[in-house]
Amino acid sequence: MNHNADEFLAAAPGSGNRPVRVLLADDHTLVRAGIRSLVESIDGIEVIGETGDGAAVVQLVESQQPDILLLDLAMPNMHGIDIIKICDDRCPLTRVLVLSMHAESEYVREAMAIGAAGFLVKDSAPEELPVAIRAVVNGDTFVSPRVSRAMFDAPRRRSSDTADGGTGRRPLFTPRQRQVLKELASGQSTKQIAAKLGISIKTVETHRARIMQSLGINSANALVRFAIRGRYDAE
Repeated sequence: MNHNADEFLAAAPGSGNRPVRVLLADDHTLVRAGIRSLVESIDGIEVIGETGDGAAVVQLVESQQPDILLLDLAMPNMHGIDIIKICDDRCPLTRVLVLSMHAESEYVREAMAIGAAGFLVKDSAPEELPVAIRAVVNGDTFVSPRVSRAMFDAPRRRSSDTADGGTGRRPLFTPRQRQVLKELASGQSTKQIAAKLGISIKTVETHRARIMQSLGINSANALVRFAIRGRYDAE
């Protein structure tokens, strides 16, 4: 795997001529070594440290200030969810990309809702790793395709059940708005959503604005987190 450094360097926080600095956190030594090897094979990436202890992760993030934290959720001494919460509060410039054995949508929604920027399952193809890193570095979100498909099954079932039940409740979002939310949760930009749905960028922006107004939120990150939770028919 050998990827163009310019793609990463152009997106790196701070100086445009320094590599993206990555910290690894996984309690399995062999797994961590494999991940490190993959990460270091990507041009423009520098692994600045690693740990297998959950309690040490926050200390390392605070002292090293990495651009990206590659984090396993099942860490000893401090669970990954707690680590994400603390890092989101104390080190907001560090983007957290979760690496997990768990592909269940509940894990993804919880991690993303509290501050993770991406979620990559460990049995993903190696080629997904640079894609995930690139998305996270650029300020977007990334969810493994296999996980994202499962995430949207439950909302569709809930929507169908409500319709069949004849509750008479008006859905909070239109079908098009739900499509926009789905694409946002998959890490798509406004331009990409417009192209995929065959509508203008301005129309996508209008849908986003109306969704945010309906939810009473004014943060793009909060909108993405809501989208990832998948509760599109909540009243």
